[in-house]
Amino acid sequence: MHRYVDWFEQIIYVTLIVFLAVLLLFTLLELGWLLVVSLFVNSIYRLESHELFNLFGYFLLILIGLELLETIKVYLSRREFHVETIILVAIIAIARKVILIGTATPGELIGIALIIIALCGGYYLVHRAGLPLSHPPDDHPPLPDDERDEP
Repeated sequence: MHRYVDWFEQIIYVTLIVFLAVLLLFTLLELGWLLVVSLFVNSIYRLESHELFNLFGYFLLILIGLELLETIKVYLSRREFHVETIILVAIIAIARKVILIGTATPGELIGIALIIIALCGGYYLVHRAGLPLSHPPDDHPPLPDDERDEP
């Protein structure tokens, strides 16, 4: 029974990868189309600020999709989620929201600021916990004679 559930889960993840790849392709084509129309049709070689924000929004949306695709690929190959990557996706999504926000109430701005602080703090803690504090052991410079531990 467990084998069938794993097989079904594998099919779901592969299907998600295919759908996400198709979605990213069409989003990339939409970004290209908007860039061409904005640069060459509406106003020659000049972008208005709302056009720039729209293009940045699509660009960040593609980055979010690529990070999600990478997360699914890593899960399929290693059967583990990288929390660091998931937090980065959330940070990119909040950055996209900040770039595209028009007008907001003070409460919304405080909420977004608290989310950014929480995500950055979480990223820092996860990043620090997962990596050595300095170079790998083989790359350490030799210690001076007075700092070596004597057995």
